[in-house]
Amino acid sequence: MKPPADSSDGSSDGGLFRTLIDLWPYVWPSDRRDLKLRVLLALVLLVLAKLVTITVPFTFKWATDALAGAGDAGTAAQSGDVPWIVWVLAAPVALTVAYGGGRIVMALLTQARDGIFAKVAMHAVRRLALITFEHMHRLSLRFHLERKTGGLTRILERGRTGIETIVRLVLLLLAPTVVEVALIAVVLLYQFDWRYVVTVLATIGVYFWFTYAVTEWRIDIRRKMNESDTEANTKAIDSLLNYETVKYFSAEAREARRYDKSMARYEDASVKTYTSLAVLNGGQAVIYTIGLTIAMGMCAYGVREGTHTVGDFVMINAMMIQLYVPLNLAGMLYREIKQAMIDIEAMFDILKRPPEIEDAPGAMPLNVTAGAIRFELVDFAYEPARPILQRLSFDVPAGRTVAIVGPSGAGKSTISRLLFRFYDVTGGRITIDGADIRDVTQASLRDMIGMVPQDTVLFNDTIRYNIRYGRWDATDAEVEEAARLAQIDAFVRSTPRGYDTEVGERGLKLSGGEKQRVAIARTILKGPPILVLDEATSALDSHTEKDIQDALDRVSRNRTTLVIAHRLSTIVGADDIIVLDKGRIAERGTHAALLAAGGTYAGMWNRQREAEEAREKLALVGDSAAAPEQGQAREPEVEEPREKREREPFPFNAAE
Repeated sequence: MKPPADSSDGSSDGGLFRTLIDLWPYVWPSDRRDLKLRVLLALVLLVLAKLVTITVPFTFKWATDALAGAGDAGTAAQSGDVPWIVWVLAAPVALTVAYGGGRIVMALLTQARDGIFAKVAMHAVRRLALITFEHMHRLSLRFHLERKTGGLTRILERGRTGIETIVRLVLLLLAPTVVEVALIAVVLLYQFDWRYVVTVLATIGVYFWFTYAVTEWRIDIRRKMNESDTEANTKAIDSLLNYETVKYFSAEAREARRYDKSMARYEDASVKTYTSLAVLNGGQAVIYTIGLTIAMGMCAYGVREGTHTVGDFVMINAMMIQLYVPLNLAGMLYREIKQAMIDIEAMFDILKRPPEIEDAPGAMPLNVTAGAIRFELVDFAYEPARPILQRLSFDVPAGRTVAIVGPSGAGKSTISRLLFRFYDVTGGRITIDGADIRDVTQASLRDMIGMVPQDTVLFNDTIRYNIRYGRWDATDAEVEEAARLAQIDAFVRSTPRGYDTEVGERGLKLSGGEKQRVAIARTILKGPPILVLDEATSALDSHTEKDIQDALDRVSRNRTTLVIAHRLSTIVGADDIIVLDKGRIAERGTHAALLAAGGTYAGMWNRQREAEEAREKLALVGDSAAAPEQGQAREPEVEEPREKREREPFPFNAAE
């Protein structure tokens, strides 16, 4: 699916006509003959419904004339005032039944039209929503970092609602109203004369002008009411979420005053909103009633002069009253269409934004034979004035582990983002087994790399779902084996629902260590030849870190592994350690060699060891305070022998 072509002039306010043109390919899809037939059938039913609508006042007229005894039926029929069928029936009861039947047919045709067209409207909503959702995933990380996720979901939600509103109101309310006005003009011209046509059209014109002017005024009032409502709601939620803090400081009265102040603004805005609505409804009623009165006055004069019948008088009243129903919704129609256009334009603005990172023409899938990574004179900057990486070159040999350390802002995490091609380098190149990652498809590149991030975010679903996310076609047995290797299987089985346990939003029902193990199990299941560990244990306590590190050792065995580390104790066994500083390599070597050099790495190591020793002392003091009473022996903690903690073989590989 492709986003709509950018045929606008760059303005987001293209008008209703421009919006309808953008929507038309989705209402009239070229690949859906069944939906096209539905559109045509809905249009036929629309016209039929309006033709019946126009005939209903005629039955009212004929019944009235019959009841009023408007001369001999035969004479009337011969004079052309009454159709021959009325002369045959000549029964007010039959005409009354015809009137009721006409209204029933009109209602049934209208509902049938709406029901048949619903499939078309909702298909357009679904298709555009899906295209927007897919496009949002194609947009760059930079775009998503600059926008609030809540704002994007609101654009998607409002755009979806806006499409439905435009299609429903324009095609199911506005278009039928236009057809009905046109038919009424024809009937008035045929049954009466041009003065009635001018009167009705002038009434509708003034009616719409007044509706437009007042609705524009009301939109600003309504916006202020919504803002004050949001403000009051926000303060209420904020206060209730901080219930304990409010109690600590005896601030109940202050919070109540704060909330009431917002509610006072909401009260004032609401009064203005309802007052303005009364002005709108009252003005509409006055304008339309004046037009109705003028038309009926002319007809009454015609009845007195003998050019019209009493039935004509009743018919024009019924016709005008019937037209007033859709016109009465004009204020709502204009407001909703205008808001829908704004919402749809916001969605189209996103669709027209090109992805920053795209596959090169003719890009081929990445074929990983060994998994060797090379950074060659890489330059990168998020902003031109602030370079992050400068002529950075290093290798990660196939099957080896290379760690990258350095102070905050040195560019460590940027390296993993470039490797995944969330951004493109501004200079130099990155290769995997000699292939420039810009020349291969993004999907194949990311299929070959596994990531265990520092902040593991899980989907609000089951543990099984989150682990299977690594390889969607995996069996339950493979999911559970991956969990066992990640040392989370025992925990999962101890829960009442096992692998069907819900993890909560962003995985908040699990601890940090449990979430990390799920992330590791997910990566084990994926079985990638290349692994990136982005500060995967920096947010964990020492005991949990040790368990997680053991699991990571299993994952990284015989795989090309790039470790971005904060805690240096986790990378002492790395084959190579790179120390970054301001986007350049400051030092490089093994753990022992860097310590012996006494440089930046040695200083970082010593500071971390001092901090760790200080924490251990505090922990010992806490343990002493909580020691068992004399005579009660504590069971000593025995570390599991190293040979029993040997890394287990990796059961899956990328070829599977």
